[in-house]
Amino acid sequence: MLRLSGSGLGSCVICARGVAEGAGSMGKPNSRGVWGALGPGLLFAAAAVGVSHLVQSTRAGAVYGLGLVVLVLVANAIKYPAFRFGPHYAVATRTSLLEGYRRQGTWALALYAVLTVLTMFTVLAAVTIVTAGLAIAVLGIKQSAVVVSAAIIAVCASLLAVGRYHWLDRITKVLVAVLTLSTLAATALALPRVDFSTLALFPSGPVDKATIFFVAALVGWMPSAIDVSVWQSLWTLARSADSGHAPTLKESSTDFHIGYVGTALLALCFVIMGAGAMYGTGQKFPDSAGAFAGQVITLYANSLGEASRPIIGTAAFAVMFSTVLTVVDGFPRAIAVLVARFRGPETASQFELDEPAQKRTYWVALIVICVGALSVIGMMMTSLKTLVDLATTASFLTGPVLSVLNHRAVLGPEVPAASRPRPWLVRASLLGIVCQGIFALYYLGVRYGG
Repeated sequence: MLRLSGSGLGSCVICARGVAEGAGSMGKPNSRGVWGALGPGLLFAAAAVGVSHLVQSTRAGAVYGLGLVVLVLVANAIKYPAFRFGPHYAVATRTSLLEGYRRQGTWALALYAVLTVLTMFTVLAAVTIVTAGLAIAVLGIKQSAVVVSAAIIAVCASLLAVGRYHWLDRITKVLVAVLTLSTLAATALALPRVDFSTLALFPSGPVDKATIFFVAALVGWMPSAIDVSVWQSLWTLARSADSGHAPTLKESSTDFHIGYVGTALLALCFVIMGAGAMYGTGQKFPDSAGAFAGQVITLYANSLGEASRPIIGTAAFAVMFSTVLTVVDGFPRAIAVLVARFRGPETASQFELDEPAQKRTYWVALIVICVGALSVIGMMMTSLKTLVDLATTASFLTGPVLSVLNHRAVLGPEVPAASRPRPWLVRASLLGIVCQGIFALYYLGVRYGG
């Protein structure tokens, strides 16, 4: 299973370590308190800070200045309960969120399976093609985007096959640290060029269909797709098994907030970078992955100075490679556990993917997803924006459904009364579900209502 411990989003992690050193131990002597639980939140950051930030948040800043900053913050707030319920359920029950779906009925598992199949190919294709474009632009690779995409996926699969949880822990920690520091540095360079008069509750100008469609795509992966909440529950269990430390809800909450708040702040950084480097320039993003990546880096370098080119290139590639790595693992892992849940319940003592049948399902799913994603890339590699908008909009439309399943799971009878979410969080979850549902219906009405 995936593991992520150590490293951090700036000083938050240092603070968490200080708290952990004073906490009581549960499990191995070297895995104490928050430090023993720390990991899934950072892994969430690695998965989330990708296309939603580099592509969509940059586009938001480039086109609307700071006009969509409030929307970015609201999207993070609305989805907060659904994401928090993933690790919360895992800690409270010592089982994955998919067990919570199973307890609601086979229909819930089937619904999650359908939503996963509908999104998994386009999601992996979108994050991989952007990463390939960056590799081509930054490293000067002469191969086609399809070939580079295949190589990136192969590297990720090989890392998972050879190093598994241990290697992934080390690699992702480094990537999160690099992308955080380099993004903060690039944002500092962009700040003096930002037109703060564009900051508003709503973007100025008419709200036409193009704006609505872009907002749907932006919100779809802001901070990420709700699917990742299932992955979070699996990563929480993996971290617990790997460290020998059974985290408390408070420790898990600290880990979650480090990753979630850090992810939201990095989204704002990319909006600011887009606004500082591109707003008002009249530049339009090209459709091909390589041209898009090259133009973004060049625009930043032209606006912020040539010295910013390596910083931007490093930040962008670290952002995207970490996302591909987690997605290549996340979907197959969820599918392997999903298939097992169709067969029967999950027990608190069960370590996922230890069983041979689940291992086989994981690798078969990984191969199928990777081949499918490469097929999508082959068909749409010259239309990057279309592919990204398709993947993010699909996640936007499925978000309310998965949020409902998460809400029902965390309030299920298997969750001890003392471990249930506080009333304010339950109300916030209901509000988030309603807001997501209304926006989804509004979007469908605008797109198909004539």
